[in-house]
Amino acid sequence: MAEPTEPSIESSPAPVAAPALLVQRLTKSYEGALAVQDLSFQVARGEILGVVGPNGAGKTTTLRSVTGILPLQQGVVRIDGIDLVQDEARAKHALAWIPDDPQPFDSLTVIEHLEFTAALYGVKDWKALAGDLLARFELTEKRQALGGELSRGMRQKLAFCCAWLHQPAVVLMDEPLTGLDPRGIRSAKEAIRALARSGTAVVLSSHLLELIEELAGRILILDRGRKVFEGTLAEARATLGAGGDQSLEELFLSVTSEPNVGGPR
Repeated sequence: MAEPTEPSIESSPAPVAAPALLVQRLTKSYEGALAVQDLSFQVARGEILGVVGPNGAGKTTTLRSVTGILPLQQGVVRIDGIDLVQDEARAKHALAWIPDDPQPFDSLTVIEHLEFTAALYGVKDWKALAGDLLARFELTEKRQALGGELSRGMRQKLAFCCAWLHQPAVVLMDEPLTGLDPRGIRSAKEAIRALARSGTAVVLSSHLLELIEELAGRILILDRGRKVFEGTLAEARATLGAGGDQSLEELFLSVTSEPNVGGPR
């Protein structure tokens, strides 16, 4: 009788890496009105997830809940494997957040913002990286400008620099190109791609559907706080459209309702 053979290492399935961001059954309400309902999704390391939806779909509420700005009412959020509720400090240390209208400290200079960020996240030897970031986002000449003196576009670029500095596992962005000129938009796109290539998971929320179509590997479509689709553009065309080569805009309009202007974002 032949003895059983041990399974070879080569034939064993490779371990599945945990997602950089895991959201399970997230629910958020304001005064009894549901802004986000039973929402689950995940983002892998090195992936760009585009989040789209009409006004009032719950995009900003979702991102602010994931960052911990809004307290979790129901659901689970894990950032780089760390539970946001059980270990909030460590979870937040692994992420960066770029809101749609960053508000730097009025009395700190651009370079002082980076120094403060480095101290906050324990980044050593930060000056060389800060210099590279200032050059990438065309802020070198503004390094001594006060936060209160910066234009909307300059504030956006400073937020990019601060978010990139500690090399987080997850970066969440809400309308990150608002206020940027064409050169700044091009630089930001290249920087977002490079960030993902470095292994960071990127969540990008925007009404600019062409931007999402250009940058995102997968798409999450929200409507009135619910997920109506999650997957690649090709999968969206196969499941939501009639096949062919519909744009994200055409698919978006076919599956979402009129904007809920008065509701949560």
